[in-house]
Amino acid sequence: MIETQQKDKTSGSAAQKQSSEYARSLIEASLDPLVTINTEGKITDMNEATVNIMGIERAKLNGSDFFDYFTEPQKAREVYQEVFAKGSVADSPLTLRHKNGKLTDVLFNGSVYKDDRGNVLGVVIVARDVTAQKLLSKYSLSLIEASLDPLVTISTQGKITDMNQATVNITGMTREELTGTDFFDYFIETQKAREVYQEVFAKGSVADSPLTLRHKNGKLTYVLFNGSVYKDDRGNVLGVVIVARDTTAQKQLAEREIAGREKELMRIEELERFRKLTVGRELKMIELKKEIEELKSRI
Repeated sequence: MIETQQKDKTSGSAAQKQSSEYARSLIEASLDPLVTINTEGKITDMNEATVNIMGIERAKLNGSDFFDYFTEPQKAREVYQEVFAKGSVADSPLTLRHKNGKLTDVLFNGSVYKDDRGNVLGVVIVARDVTAQKLLSKYSLSLIEASLDPLVTISTQGKITDMNQATVNITGMTREELTGTDFFDYFIETQKAREVYQEVFAKGSVADSPLTLRHKNGKLTYVLFNGSVYKDDRGNVLGVVIVARDTTAQKQLAEREIAGREKELMRIEELERFRKLTVGRELKMIELKKEIEELKSRI
């Protein structure tokens, strides 16, 4: 009997050890920082990625306050509390601070874990490092802002997804007001703008299509619409990038030149009429002189 109990105990101990090792392998398998936190907000376990991103050894991390490692401790605490309230959270943006001051932007994903009776024991957190994506986003934004002409990205549904400051200035609308709205509503030729947009999808790009943008105060800006599709890494079309070259100054100059030529033509026509009138008078004078001479010759 005792021998059987000892065997059962040994077997149970081996099973627990195996289970513990399995749990450890799951934790370390995550390339992103993974932390378990108890109901008091204290760190109870973590993987090597967490040690690396914080620059603090496991012994010092264990039992410490999880929120102290974020640049916004209160926001981190609120997200942590939201996990308990909802059971999980996804993609909450936060920033982790390394002990040397280096900052890492992360998306905070978490869910509660429970015992076999359903009692909540704590929270499992995975912090996805999005520093590279954020840098890429800033790089993309800098490219957008580098354009002095209005530049807009539009979804396949024709909704504005991003824009530069030049677009804000030329429409008089804020970024928040522009985002998600119908791109075509900002042109006086709405249907023509829609047709050109559809042409981009059909041909892959368009160049120098004349349109007119309307500022919210009514001011009109003549532009040449240039666009091309952009795709994901699998070749799927995600939307269209549009650059609207402001040609108002050129159009006004052309109109002044046309008006000047028309004025010159009117002046030429006026001079021609005067010449004809003058010539006509001279001919009449010559005829009158002839008549006078004939009369004199008869006397």
